[in-house]
Amino acid sequence: MLFYVKVSPFPLLPNLPHHRIIIMQTWQLPEHIADILPERARQLESVKEQILAQFRTHGFELVQPPLMEYSRSLLTHIDDGLSLKTIRLADQITGWQLGIRADITPQVARIDAHLLMKNQGINRLCYSGSVLHAQPDGLLATREPIQTGAELYGCADTAADVEIIDLMLKTLKVGGLDNIILSLGHLGVFRAIAHAAQLNEAQSRQLLALMQDKDGNAVRRLAQQWQLDNIWIDALAALPELYGSRDVLDKARARLPQLTAVSQALDVLAQVCAAFPEQAVHIDLAEVRVDNYHTGLLYAAYTPDYHDAVARGGRYDGLGAYFGRSRPATGFSFDLRLFGAYLAASERPAAVRVAQKDYAAAQKAVDELRAQGVCVVVDYGLPDNSGSLKTLVQCNDEWKVE
Repeated sequence: MLFYVKVSPFPLLPNLPHHRIIIMQTWQLPEHIADILPERARQLESVKEQILAQFRTHGFELVQPPLMEYSRSLLTHIDDGLSLKTIRLADQITGWQLGIRADITPQVARIDAHLLMKNQGINRLCYSGSVLHAQPDGLLATREPIQTGAELYGCADTAADVEIIDLMLKTLKVGGLDNIILSLGHLGVFRAIAHAAQLNEAQSRQLLALMQDKDGNAVRRLAQQWQLDNIWIDALAALPELYGSRDVLDKARARLPQLTAVSQALDVLAQVCAAFPEQAVHIDLAEVRVDNYHTGLLYAAYTPDYHDAVARGGRYDGLGAYFGRSRPATGFSFDLRLFGAYLAASERPAAVRVAQKDYAAAQKAVDELRAQGVCVVVDYGLPDNSGSLKTLVQCNDEWKVE
């Protein structure tokens, strides 16, 4: 058996004080990378077909961007989080730097802005394909998600967000997920306060990092160090506390300063809540764990038995400006692999077997069965895991399944 030797800078053997030797066999895959075996592959391919069919019935057209592009086209230079995820390599044809996509949304924005630029109205686009991450998002996360999603370009109205959120919730049900909690946030609230307080980009990032921990006291202390006015200190410190059910919006209107942009953001959240009166909703005005290209409304879907969001989305107005056309946009995506844990086991379809010695004579009958969608396998007289239960046999010059 072939193997590789990897030297790691950690002590293991007495005579190798600074290194240890790890045997890497040729069948091993990189960390956080895994094969999808037949049963799971059948599950995922089946649900993928159902999801794409649902996208089509809602007017979304399928696009298939390439797995790699020149890295400058993948927004890695303006989005730090995306940049860290992107694997880069040299193009042996041009010598330019290539990037393996870590997110399909920038590619779809490029398609809308450049290849579909003749359409000045609505573009509804969807996709499903692998992306590759240099680092996993978490200990249990894969570095090769199957990113699947839908995006709507050309409409700035909140109704477009409602359409996309509705499609997201329906899609998760197709994937076998129930008891979905819709989480809502809005970047406009924080950005309006930060702008009014005259915070620079570095200061904004520091505060956003603290808000992820819901540490209002730490936010207050940091804002006090910067000697901000008390009205902005109180507003920033309040954001980590403004989370919960729909009544959070009323609390936010009472506690936050009367800024036009804040009121507009809260109005958008109220419109979305009103559009889903029966849906369990969680609002969090400090939830901003998104890619840097998002600009306003944020939405995500959670399920009680999974530790993280099963789908995420939001507004990214103007993303296409980098590619030559600035347009309002909203969309969501998720990792199709997650659905495997929620789908029922996929049984292999029953097959009909035909003896190898009979195959040529039975060719016409075999072709007819396969045209009808019946699985027909050749029996070589060896152990076979095809699960075939019936046999194609000749009876009175006619081939029949028995």
